[in-house]
Amino acid sequence: MAPDYSVAELVPHSGKMSLLTKILDYGDDWLSADVEIKTDSMFSDEYGVPAWVGLEYLAQAIAAYAGLQERLHGGAPKLGFLLGTRKYTCTKEYFSIGSTLTITVSKNLQADNGLSAFDCILHSTDDCDASARLNVFQPENAEEFLKDAQRE
Repeated sequence: MAPDYSVAELVPHSGKMSLLTKILDYGDDWLSADVEIKTDSMFSDEYGVPAWVGLEYLAQAIAAYAGLQERLHGGAPKLGFLLGTRKYTCTKEYFSIGSTLTITVSKNLQADNGLSAFDCILHSTDDCDASARLNVFQPENAEEFLKDAQRE
């Protein structure tokens, strides 16, 4: 299905911390997005962007999926939290300048309490592949959740 929303309309990040370039496609339980690696990309150095940043690319693609679900149901994107990952692997140490990364996130599990798990894959035009399963949490009201967490 062709995307009706821009990254800015789906992901609650702004400025340089909004890392996705565009939303490519989506379905009921998945979303695909691109990231263009440029010399001025956040976290870029003389070698490119370190592979560990791939975790944030994957997390922001999940945020785009969650934001899309909110938009499709008449709401606005909500704040979510990356809880952890299992088996993040990447075939290179850096994403090369000039490469384009295509990320696909697929919902594996979603609990009623806001916890979810996503299977994530990343392919780049420079033959770099990465994958992981990310665990995320999206409370109904993030502000109240953060206030409660500070009290504890």
